[in-house]
Amino acid sequence: MHVKLRVARKRLAIGAAVGLLALMPLMPGTSSAQDATQLLVDDAETANPALVSVDVQDPSSLGAAGFILQAPEGYEVAIIAAGLQQPRFMTFDDAGNLLLADSGSGQVLRFPYADGVLGEAEVLTSGMDEPGNVALFTDGDQAYLYVSEPEQITRFAYDPAGPVGEQEAIVSGLPTGGHDTRTVRFGPDGMMYLAVGSSCNICEEGDPIRATVSRLTPQGGNPEIIATGLRNPVDLDWQPESDQLWATVNERDNQGNEIPPDLVTIVQEGANYGWPSCQPPDATPQEAGADCSDITPPTVGIQPHSAPLGMTFVDGDGVLGDLSGDLIVAQHGSWNRQPPAAPKLLRIDFEDGQPVAATDFVTGWQDAAGDRWGRPAGVTLAPDGSLIVSDDFGGFIYRIAPAS
Repeated sequence: MHVKLRVARKRLAIGAAVGLLALMPLMPGTSSAQDATQLLVDDAETANPALVSVDVQDPSSLGAAGFILQAPEGYEVAIIAAGLQQPRFMTFDDAGNLLLADSGSGQVLRFPYADGVLGEAEVLTSGMDEPGNVALFTDGDQAYLYVSEPEQITRFAYDPAGPVGEQEAIVSGLPTGGHDTRTVRFGPDGMMYLAVGSSCNICEEGDPIRATVSRLTPQGGNPEIIATGLRNPVDLDWQPESDQLWATVNERDNQGNEIPPDLVTIVQEGANYGWPSCQPPDATPQEAGADCSDITPPTVGIQPHSAPLGMTFVDGDGVLGDLSGDLIVAQHGSWNRQPPAAPKLLRIDFEDGQPVAATDFVTGWQDAAGDRWGRPAGVTLAPDGSLIVSDDFGGFIYRIAPAS
């Protein structure tokens, strides 16, 4: 079964032959953004002995006191929202409001944000099917709020001071089952990018959009797959200055504790990153006889089974400490490893635009026995330069910033 993409206002469905043609991957280019894995680390190598214990603050008296995390010296961590039901990815609008996809409640919420504190949540839309992420984009003269669900991408006319407009399905018929998050982001080119994970751990997919990143117009038209072999691409972001597209990728399970690495990688047009036939980082054949001669290596490999989800490049005015240009990745933590890889925030350090090191940035959501009280999922940058992190296990939103 192939993906049927529709522009809802015209009710125009792409037919089987045209749909498959539109979703064919781009041909590999003549040059590569990367010739080999640039950085390969595990949890032992990213361990940061300079982290110190910090009491997690509860400035709005949400009843979330008593937690302790490890963070860089001089930083503070505060819980600024609690009682949420599986909060996932977020973004800020131009008025400084935080928009959140709360997957467990089926709602998109809007919080006013000022002086490092969130105000009372406003429900923008409800009754959605596990909304996974939100994005804002102005199409023509109209701003839209885009929301991803497992089967579709919808958008709503958006006003930061008022309710959203009517729901408009611009991409429908996405395949269900297996990995069901669908992340939508907008690139510097004004196009919509869509990440869709696999239906399984290791299998040959029948639907071409599985385990890929695609590019579409903001109206959901002209779909084309730009990269394949990405088992479960979860978040997307563009590196400042270079405008290179990056993705977090959850790699295959049940291969052992230490293989293969999960990925934080440049998404190169026309590239095949190997799933399911070839394992990263060096394109090891999954089974004898697999052709792994034309596989693009990932840019960064991290702790196997650490489940990297949200990420954000730190850039702009008021950014945290010396983090400008670096990448913060939310590692959700594993189930398919003993002992489980711990949930944490990972900092990937860039010099001259290239990743050169990775170190733990915030840890402490899991104890030595593997018991957890939180799992970071989404991460975004606030207008004041602080990091805002969602926790879909504890139901929290955190703010991380240099101590005032």
